[in-house]
Amino acid sequence: MDKSGDSGRPQPGAGGTDPGAAPGGEQPRRPAEPGGGLLMGRPFGVPVYVAPSWFVVAALITWVFGGQLDRVLPELGGARYLVALFFAIAFYASVLVHELAHTVAALHYKLPVRRIQLQFFGGVSEIEKETETPGREFVLAFVGPLLSLALGGVFYGAMQLVEPGTVPGVLLAGLMISNLIVAAFNLLPGLPLDGGRMLRAVVWKITGNPMSGTVAAAWVGRGLAVTVLIGLPLLTHTGVLGSANQKIGGVETVMDALLAAILAGIIWTGAGNSLRMARLREHLPDLRARTLTRRAVPVESATPLSEALRRANEAGARALVVVDGQGNPKGVVREAAIAGVPEHRRPWVAVSGLAQDLTEGMRVPAELAGEALLDRLKATPATEYLVVEETGQIYGVLSTADVERAFVKAMARPES
Repeated sequence: MDKSGDSGRPQPGAGGTDPGAAPGGEQPRRPAEPGGGLLMGRPFGVPVYVAPSWFVVAALITWVFGGQLDRVLPELGGARYLVALFFAIAFYASVLVHELAHTVAALHYKLPVRRIQLQFFGGVSEIEKETETPGREFVLAFVGPLLSLALGGVFYGAMQLVEPGTVPGVLLAGLMISNLIVAAFNLLPGLPLDGGRMLRAVVWKITGNPMSGTVAAAWVGRGLAVTVLIGLPLLTHTGVLGSANQKIGGVETVMDALLAAILAGIIWTGAGNSLRMARLREHLPDLRARTLTRRAVPVESATPLSEALRRANEAGARALVVVDGQGNPKGVVREAAIAGVPEHRRPWVAVSGLAQDLTEGMRVPAELAGEALLDRLKATPATEYLVVEETGQIYGVLSTADVERAFVKAMARPES
């Protein structure tokens, strides 16, 4: 099952101290690089990972398809499981092509793709930003099922060139059917499926509000999850997806119910996450560099830490900026470094030894807000940033700890 789409905003940092405290505290931890399994390559510069759960489903496909081959090609014997394993790998190669279609479309629209992950029920393309228009959203969602349909057509054409009832014929037939199923399933109109994103785009276009599209597609997705949970076992045992003579009971019934529960759980969770992240984006404009910035006092590099902290307390400031003789900022004194200096040593420690030299990426405009602010912090990881006015004048210091708290606060009130 494909669950391509926006993966949500990464947290700007972790850890930190109480925003009401004086300078000092723990250094925030940076999030790890994207992972999630075995790295298979970087097509178009996007890492492709195979999750550990893929090996479980590959073994399951090998076992099930191998049993089917025993009825169709009994002369294969034990070699049927090698053929079945080849089918599992080829099927997931088709899923990868499906995901690459989303990735290429996203890159065409200048949307960053964090990674592609192949997992238990298909794959996911983690696109880090929203599309700007409903038309682009529709195209971005539709290209995946379109590629799966095209692959189904390719495998159908290849079937005409081989002998029916042979290993190549059976493999091509299986790949054709599986790609058509992937396309049809992903076209179902509910998030997190591609059809849900297409429905979101349509509602967005009609209402002019992307949030309305997300709410509609997410609730349809939840309805779809309930339908799968109840309907899939019923369809199997009424002969629509299985044998009409099959009795309700036994291992088959348990497996059908388990498969339905897993599929329904994935769809329900994905729909809920899509709704949660969309509501979070409504609050992202509240993350403003100007309102989150700590007041700072400028101090020259040779100033003792005790004197610098005295000036900060006197001015009601909670940050220190190291400046040169002309008042130009050169560095930001790290909060964690201050906490690491015992109080009795602070008169003998110069602030220059506790400061992080400023890079261009550490200068944040005071008017930056929302996703633009998070993108700026992500591009240049640091614990503190210098916030400046348009004129270049020092406005204060922005701590990732404060940004993270505001981010978490927004996440905690998604229903507002």
